[in-house]
Amino acid sequence: MRLNLKQLAFLLLCAPIFAQVQYEVNPPSHILSVRFTGPTEDQFPIIQLGEGVYLEFDDLTASEQDYYYKIIHCDYDWTPSTLLKSQYLDGVDNQRIIDYANSYNTLQPYSNYRLTIPNQNVRLRVSGNYVLEVYNTDGDLQFSRRFIVYQDLVKVRGEVKRSRDFQFLNEKQVVQFSILAGDFEWINPKQEVKVAILQNYYWPTAKYNIEPQYILGNQLVYKYNEETSFYGGNEYLYFDTKDLRAPSAQISKITVGDLYNHILFTDRYRYDEPYTYFPDINGDFVVRTIQGTEGSREAEYTEVHFSLPYSQMLGMDDVYVFGKFNNYALQEENRLKFNKETGNMETVILMKQGFYNYKYVIEDKKGKLDLNAISGNFHFTENNYLILVYYRRFGDLYDSLIGIGNVNSRNISN
Repeated sequence: MRLNLKQLAFLLLCAPIFAQVQYEVNPPSHILSVRFTGPTEDQFPIIQLGEGVYLEFDDLTASEQDYYYKIIHCDYDWTPSTLLKSQYLDGVDNQRIIDYANSYNTLQPYSNYRLTIPNQNVRLRVSGNYVLEVYNTDGDLQFSRRFIVYQDLVKVRGEVKRSRDFQFLNEKQVVQFSILAGDFEWINPKQEVKVAILQNYYWPTAKYNIEPQYILGNQLVYKYNEETSFYGGNEYLYFDTKDLRAPSAQISKITVGDLYNHILFTDRYRYDEPYTYFPDINGDFVVRTIQGTEGSREAEYTEVHFSLPYSQMLGMDDVYVFGKFNNYALQEENRLKFNKETGNMETVILMKQGFYNYKYVIEDKKGKLDLNAISGNFHFTENNYLILVYYRRFGDLYDSLIGIGNVNSRNISN
């Protein structure tokens, strides 16, 4: 079949679009509290093929408008795979989310939406990387979230060690691991197997394209030091607003206007303090309330006040409140502003009742993000590491996910 010049130009223009990396898109300001989970409470779904993922979000317009979802299958590098939808889906996506209801007994009205996959309309057929997209009735993308589907075909064993680089001895953690094929047969694992390593399910700092150091029979061994190292960071700060009316160790004052206001104690810089362990949930959040029986639709939205003393180390850089509550986005809503009266950097964020982790990060004028300048880096910090094992034999149409491993730095060794 011959193509005319217009058709050829159209294909050339579309080619880079089809190959675009599928980054997560964050929602507009009226959509908050996006929760996306699998069988566990961790808000990054990692499911075995056949298990379900669960999405929930609130629309503060409370207008019960229609939202639709689409599912995209991606390769290892998060570009859309060449599979047709019929090859990775049983059924049809682009369906309306039908489970929704308005909040009740809340000062801030909102519509709460829920979606479970698989459902009566669609289920997943293959493993790999996926992106779930949510659209409004006009066909405009509202937000998207990544998730992982795997098959348990190989085993991953690993541990976290201190860095051997004396310069980072007290700051970095190193993930060392091996992949055991068992009954799974690979031909040329250096070409066919790829791995990705995530710290606390945060994609921007993930490690990719790491080849095995050596192969022992049916075992791939990764005993690197620098290539699989991560800065340890520090434990996240936290607060709990499940009780609207009760101050706590983190909340200094509560006021009521149009909404409840929770004023947190002023935080401090921790980069120059000794490491102190206290349990966190690695940046995540959990919606909950004791003022009702159903947190999803009875939890209140409150204005949470954050403050941090100004320091010369900040200069003219931007400082943000950082956490899973807004998918680690750097937005005007969570950027701190200088208050001349108090000498603090401050901001107020609308957040649903619950338990939240957060920390402060710095972005300089060139857009470079420093995650740990304010909180510090410590090798003792408790972090979770996810190891993803992808496989693609010559001739395959997509990257399958054949195993995962989880290691934690709680028992870090030298």
